Amino acid sequence: MVAVEERDMQAVGAWGHNARLDVERIRADFPALEQQVYGRPLVYLDNAATAQKPRSVIEAVCGHYRRDAANVHRAVHALSSRATLAYEEARDRVCRFLNAPARETIVFTRGATEGINLVAYGWGRHHLREGDEILLTEMEHHSNLVPWQLLAQATGAQLRFLRVRRDGTLNLDELDTLLTERTKLVAFTHVSNVLGTINPAATIIDAAHRVGAITLLDAAQSVPHMPVDVQALDVDLLVFSGHKLGGPTSSGALYGKREILESMEPFLAGGDMISSVWLDHAAWNEVPWKFEAGTPAIAEQIGLGAAVEYLTSVGMEAIHAHEQRLTAYALAQLQAIPAVEIYGEAPARAGVISFLVAGIHPHDLAQLLDQEGIAVRAGNHCAQPLHRVLDQVATCRASFYLYNTEAEVDALVAGIRRAQRFFGVE
Repeated sequence: MVAVEERDMQAVGAWGHNARLDVERIRADFPALEQQVYGRPLVYLDNAATAQKPRSVIEAVCGHYRRDAANVHRAVHALSSRATLAYEEARDRVCRFLNAPARETIVFTRGATEGINLVAYGWGRHHLREGDEILLTEMEHHSNLVPWQLLAQATGAQLRFLRVRRDGTLNLDELDTLLTERTKLVAFTHVSNVLGTINPAATIIDAAHRVGAITLLDAAQSVPHMPVDVQALDVDLLVFSGHKLGGPTSSGALYGKREILESMEPFLAGGDMISSVWLDHAAWNEVPWKFEAGTPAIAEQIGLGAAVEYLTSVGMEAIHAHEQRLTAYALAQLQAIPAVEIYGEAPARAGVISFLVAGIHPHDLAQLLDQEGIAVRAGNHCAQPLHRVLDQVATCRASFYLYNTEAEVDALVAGIRRAQRFFGVE
């Protein structure tokens, strides 16, 4: 059996719960939270899908378009120079946010999905052969599953899977058997977007490295909510999406150890990823620009830089502690409702709770809650294989962020009880 190491918790933020956020002040930074939906105050509990945006992010994006709407790395005039400076400053902010060793290890992408596809194409198609193996888990988001399915079809590599236990944790007892000299890549989610399970990333990464495999961490659900240190984890590749941490859509990043990025081929061709071109061949730019073809999402990445700066100013340890308290409160309140079944019992879990209410279809419950201004997610959450493991087609999901409150949890609980009365299933 592979033991869970102490630095797993160090890397994801196992801090004391003494830090308290001024949540009301934070909520004032998010204009969307001031609105009413169907005459009710908005209770936004769909943060695992996308987070609301603070004013500083909105102003950063709007400010680019108001003053500096020009392409980057292309011209010497003032607008282009300012845009380039802001774009590259955002890369520096992301680098510091992840504690990456160098700014060149940060590749801007349009989100975690694009980052995973970039690795599957740029690394996988040039390094994997028939008989090689890719180790995944049963709890992966489709974005960390389907690209590897396509890669396996193209290369002849085989997919293998760590199973999920009934309590929502990974069966790490299987690691020693599944990891062999044929394993070339281990790709897994840091935090399950369905179960909220915080996986022991450092433990899995170390085990993968012992057989010579490289690792990719889908950190879409961890980077927004807890400190993530890529050097402490010793992860080879990591992806996250900006829109889940208060940044714009179509923003995000791939972190990669420099030697791995250097070994990868470009994903897209044209524009800034080129250093020189002849009629019959071309030479590529240095990393990270080697992977940033065409006109990038300039305003979006500038907004991403503003988002990580905002989170840094609040404090990731404090955010994590707040969400831990709120999740514990929500679990206790939901468990007190008759006929509510909660999925996932991992001792280390983030602010994601998937549940069912007996006698009410998840989509019906979500629609009734929406009429009361409460936004939750209903469906398979882009994790159909995991829902088959759970023996469910769909679940309801409430997910929390730094601006959510216990009063909003109380509103969710009251909404569920009203739905039970409406359907006569109390």
